[in-house]
Amino acid sequence: MYTTLVSTEELKALQAGGTPLMVFDCSFDLMNPAAGEEQYRQAHIPGAVYAHLDNALSDKGTVDPDGTHHPHPDAASGGRHPLPSREKFAMWLSSVGFANTMQAVVYDRNGSLYCGRLWWMLKWMGHDAVAVLDGGLQAWQASGGAVTSAEEPSHFQSNFEIKEPLRTLATTDTVMAGLRGKKQTLIDARATPRYKGEVEPLDPVAGHIPGALNRPFGQNLGPDGRFKPAAQLKAEFEQLLAGRDATSVVHHCGSGVSAVPNVIAMELAGLGRTALYAGSWSEWCSDPSRPVEKG
Repeated sequence: MYTTLVSTEELKALQAGGTPLMVFDCSFDLMNPAAGEEQYRQAHIPGAVYAHLDNALSDKGTVDPDGTHHPHPDAASGGRHPLPSREKFAMWLSSVGFANTMQAVVYDRNGSLYCGRLWWMLKWMGHDAVAVLDGGLQAWQASGGAVTSAEEPSHFQSNFEIKEPLRTLATTDTVMAGLRGKKQTLIDARATPRYKGEVEPLDPVAGHIPGALNRPFGQNLGPDGRFKPAAQLKAEFEQLLAGRDATSVVHHCGSGVSAVPNVIAMELAGLGRTALYAGSWSEWCSDPSRPVEKG
């Protein structure tokens, strides 16, 4: 069972070995939400299912003409990419034929930015056998892995069963409560200019949650697009934390997506399982009464 990363050669062995397996392509483009699915249609790992960030991995509800989001009332978080309820997500997993007995492998073309969302969501559903394809589709093709433009295979309906969550979902209320105590360490995965409040291309307010540390998600990868070695990740996170308790960490970003590579990196580093504030900055800044810090 693979629970964090899987290499291209390990995936090939899984495919050849008859392990109950489902591969998911999560490629996406925030600025062009149709682009990821089009890339999938052009080339994907044979048998892979496409998981659309907006439609399958979020419950976006309605959006006003001014861009204000109103999540579905059953959504498990707010923000620009609200988590669907666990029940709704289980329905999607069942519709594509994913079963509790399967190993999931998730990948994208975006430095594990979007597939990490599905990795985390499956953990949140109580499913531990999910791993990110290290290096994504680029590494797969570089290793001689086959790709196809064939249509997505038809699926038999499964009955995915929700289990106890294996990862912690932080909420706006728990993060706010943590600001009043000393047992919470926030890590913001957005680019440093957004964290500092110098620019804000996506949300109505610039800045960050008071006290948050900044580690842009791309810092977890090496030049080859794969996650850095565990010892290097450990040293970098320990330097960032500067003596703070790793178990106190709550990760966030703009909408709960790009924070996940930091979650994965801390686990690879041996620093344990940490919480995700899925609503992230987009949910936090939607209420002007919440404090904002710049710089």
